[in-house]
Amino acid sequence: MTTVDEAVRAAVATFPDYRARPREDVARFLNAVADEIMTLGDPLLAAAGEETALPRPRLESERGRTIGQLRMFAQVVLEGSWLRARIDRAQPDRKPLPKPDLRSMLVPIGPVAVFGASNFPFAYSTAGGDTASALAAGCPVIVKAHPSHPRTSDLVASAVAAAARASGLPAGVFGHVQGGPDAGLALVRHPGVKGVGFTGSLRAGRALFDAAAARPEPIPVFAEMGSVNPVVLLPSALERDAAGLASALAQSATLGAGQFCTNPGLVLMVDGPPAKELVSALAGKIAAVPPASMLSPAIRASFATGAERMAAVPGVGIAARSASAGDAAKNESGATAFTVSGRDFLAHPDLREEVFGPSTLVILCADLAELRAVVASLPGQLTGSLHGSEDELSRHGDLVALLRERVGRLVFGGFPTGVEVCAAMQHGGPYPATTDSRFSSVGSGAILRWARPVSYQNCPPSLLPPELRNANPLGLLRLVDGAWSSSPIG
Repeated sequence: MTTVDEAVRAAVATFPDYRARPREDVARFLNAVADEIMTLGDPLLAAAGEETALPRPRLESERGRTIGQLRMFAQVVLEGSWLRARIDRAQPDRKPLPKPDLRSMLVPIGPVAVFGASNFPFAYSTAGGDTASALAAGCPVIVKAHPSHPRTSDLVASAVAAAARASGLPAGVFGHVQGGPDAGLALVRHPGVKGVGFTGSLRAGRALFDAAAARPEPIPVFAEMGSVNPVVLLPSALERDAAGLASALAQSATLGAGQFCTNPGLVLMVDGPPAKELVSALAGKIAAVPPASMLSPAIRASFATGAERMAAVPGVGIAARSASAGDAAKNESGATAFTVSGRDFLAHPDLREEVFGPSTLVILCADLAELRAVVASLPGQLTGSLHGSEDELSRHGDLVALLRERVGRLVFGGFPTGVEVCAAMQHGGPYPATTDSRFSSVGSGAILRWARPVSYQNCPPSLLPPELRNANPLGLLRLVDGAWSSSPIG
């Protein structure tokens, strides 16, 4: 079994070669990883199903997303605009001082450590978005497998290694280690590691962040650590279709046994007859949700503890539970919907903590002023959702702005569960949702986490990287003297 030190040393030795590879080589490698994952076939799906209890259709869909991400980043690499090449030509005759020739672009930061996530054995794990984006940026990757699905991670790691061999790349471009928290901390503390990608709990993410900050050379940690994803239902939405909203909310809150980072953990509304209608309809929908298997006994136990803790808070009531609690031997849990007044929610800050699993807390506010106070009390979130007529949302622009300051993605007229892998997706929000809200862990923009800008001043033309040469041999879209152009310059 490869040790942390062996994997990192191999990545460090490989970095000078890999970062200098033509973009066609990198794109070919990423596409080869996608091909090799598909070649694993049913044994991969079977292993993931046994280790996570996720149903086959969900795993097939997630495998498709993983392959799609890899192929997307191959295209990002080939297109090249992500490098942000900028050229400001010299003005030697400028008065009172001449202007130097300045050219800048992004370069890879170096070997990156990626931590597999428990709830996404493919898309957020060994060859998931963090790994794909880092490899696309020109960074070797060392993956720390999640202990809940080690066989799945081993299989995917074998696919990445096979793709590296087929692409003529050194083995050190990808490393794979197993182990617990000690291995993870050793990886983050290793001087050869220059960045970290993590998806998981606040406790674990913060431990990695603190370890990275305590290094003699601190490094960035891009950690997604939890979110309650508030959903605001304005009066016009409730009056229009309280029952329909209840149905959609129940589906979103219980999808995948609630084990999504975008699960709607809080629902805010002004108390009154329409709100009571929604709570009543939600109770019926939740009661009909069958128990579902959770990812691991530890996650099931944590969910049970969190739900019990929430139920014990003064003022919290249980609006509904699944008709069956589920079979503990099968690691099953039922769903729960809680209620609380806006006043009691504000009085108990612990209600803002994520309960990872199939639950949601409905907050019944006395009026819109109290609803605004609840929103203002929330820490950073991945998403915030708003339901209301366009006119009503316009009249309450202050509420929209208040929510925007606390989230990375605003959802209008929908529910937050799920993400679209595309250029405009933002999957990251103010702390504690993530450690750096400027970046996304989903979509093509995720590549920007693994690069840093370098500026060349008065550099001899022969020493410039191809991306910054006047002839533009790669045909990149560049910002030249303030105007975008893909043409050569004189």
